[in-house]
Amino acid sequence: MTAVLMRPLMLAAALMAISPVAQAAEDPAKYPSKAIRWIVPFPPGGGNDTIARLIGQQMATALGQQVLIDNRPGAAGALGAQVAATSPADGYTIFLAGVGSHGLNPNLRKKLPYDAVRDFDAISLIASAPLLVVVHPSLPVRNVKELIALAKSKPGVINYASNGTGGSSHMAVELFDMMAGTRMTHVPYKGLAPALTDLMSGEVQVMFSSAVAMLPQVKAGRLRAVAMTGSKRSAAIPDIPTVAEAGLKGYETGSWYGAVAPAGTPKHAIDRLSVEIIRITKSPAITNKLVEEAVIPVGSTPAEFGAYIKSEIARWGKVIKSGGIKVE
Repeated sequence: MTAVLMRPLMLAAALMAISPVAQAAEDPAKYPSKAIRWIVPFPPGGGNDTIARLIGQQMATALGQQVLIDNRPGAAGALGAQVAATSPADGYTIFLAGVGSHGLNPNLRKKLPYDAVRDFDAISLIASAPLLVVVHPSLPVRNVKELIALAKSKPGVINYASNGTGGSSHMAVELFDMMAGTRMTHVPYKGLAPALTDLMSGEVQVMFSSAVAMLPQVKAGRLRAVAMTGSKRSAAIPDIPTVAEAGLKGYETGSWYGAVAPAGTPKHAIDRLSVEIIRITKSPAITNKLVEEAVIPVGSTPAEFGAYIKSEIARWGKVIKSGGIKVE
């Protein structure tokens, strides 16, 4: 049996060994009394995994129990979300929700094996991460207005990369095209690495993607930064304007990271987890680490995060319908 196949089994064994089977009714004062599993629907090493491990380490200290990261990549977050949605609602399983699993998938995938609202209880929106708009240096574009003008003058000619159909980098450009009245051609890749390679070679000319991944190439002169997709400038790169202030008013998008639990999780568990995540997210040490990575700390209440998820589903539904976007 390969190491990859062994990991889920080893994690399950660890969880069983660390603590006994949960009782039907746990004393709220004793929560948590065993390890908590945090399902992350992406492979180790990426932005989502990094956020979960950063917050998870602090949670383990605060709660006095281990927080075990369970990576379940696949189907743009749908695989991990399904595992979480069908897990016991006992306060010992949480899921790292994001724009893919809880904003895009509900609008893109007809046979989604979970309901993003009905099957989960919101805990807290941890952080958001605006994307960086970059172009190949050969493209005669230095700001948003010039990108819009060029794209309008050559509809369908400018190619933009994404790390997969239906992901945040793809949808960010679809939203841009819809609001700006432009039409750029989508070239999807199987991951960020091949997309970045072709972007730097000039095979594609534009990409909206993670600032962490793009900034080293911008500093090296291989790419040119045009704007950020957030509501305000990033403290990590304050000289780069937002898309909205640079010429496309009302534009705002990006990735986000939040914690949810299977629907029906006891209120005392949701409240305890929410309080700790908010405290950790807003602590100076974690805030500084997030800001350094061009990530914006949030830390919301369960009610606020629940409302946010519903608003994201509605917002992306309009974009996807307008663009006629489908995922097979």
